[in-house]
This record gives sequence, structure tokens and C-alpha cells, in this order.
Amino acid sequence: MIRLVLGGDKSGKSAYGLAVFGQGPQPGVLLATGQAQDFSFRSQILDHRTARMPEIPVRETGAALVPALEEAAKQAGSILVDSLDFWMFACSGREAESAAELTECLARLPRHVHITLVSCEAGLGAIPASAEVRAFVRGLGALNQAVAAVSDEVCLVMAGLPLYLKRS
Repeated sequence: MIRLVLGGDKSGKSAYGLAVFGQGPQPGVLLATGQAQDFSFRSQILDHRTARMPEIPVRETGAALVPALEEAAKQAGSILVDSLDFWMFACSGREAESAAELTECLARLPRHVHITLVSCEAGLGAIPASAEVRAFVRGLGALNQAVAAVSDEVCLVMAGLPLYLKRS
């Protein structure tokens, strides 16, 4: 079962992803893709650590999400990936190839494993002035669409409330 949880910055998407992950079959594992580059993000990572149950094992994947997913699916009943947008940052220069590898991986993973993927929906705001930021937003939008296509459920979280866009 694959679930994609989308939302804007501070929308509650990570908290919702964690809540549905906690309801899945155990054991579970959290695959963290973000790497703290500045104080603000280190603080956000600390907030996320404080919010989750301490017994949840966490693996930091960086750009190596696909092999980490394949390995986790051999043992875990539930997998939480937080988040695809930070994974895209880590895949700089290989975004399209990495997105294709991820969707192929998701399509072949066993369906008894509950996989929840959290991602930012960055395309709802104004068009970014920078060509680099526009390229990232478009790449992330393409990734979200590709993951949504192979997902059983897709929900958008706004103000902490989930709105299901797709349910199987």
C-alpha cells in the first residue's frame, strides 16, 4: 500500500504522515532524507524528532532513498519517507533520473508493506523569479505526479487537515 501525503510548508503534512504510519503494520522504519544545512533546518529536524515516538528506528538516506526503501521493505511492515522534496535537493543534477528510479522502485515493492511518502506541494504559490527555483518546483511537481500515479492513496494536508484526492 502506497500513500502520498502532500502539503505546503508547516501545513501539518509530516505530523499527518507520522500518524498514519503509526497505524500501519509493525515493525516500522522512518527514512529521513533531509540533511541539516543551516540552523533553521536543524531546529525543524529536532522538532520532528521530539514529535515522534522514540522507539521508531530512523535511517538517514540523503540521496540513497531507493536502495534504503528496497532494504527496508525486506523487514518492515510500514515505512515513512519524510520527505521527497528534500530528497530532490539531495539528487541535484539527477532529478529526472532519480524520480524515474523511485517510481520504478515503488511499483515493484511488495504491496503488503505500507509506505507513506511525505512531500511538499510547491506549485501552489507565485511563479518563482529564479530559473533555478522554477526548475526545482517543476521537477518536484513532476515527481509528485509520478508518485501519485503509483500510489493507492493521495492526500493534501492544509491547516493540519487531510483532504483525500485519491483512495483505492
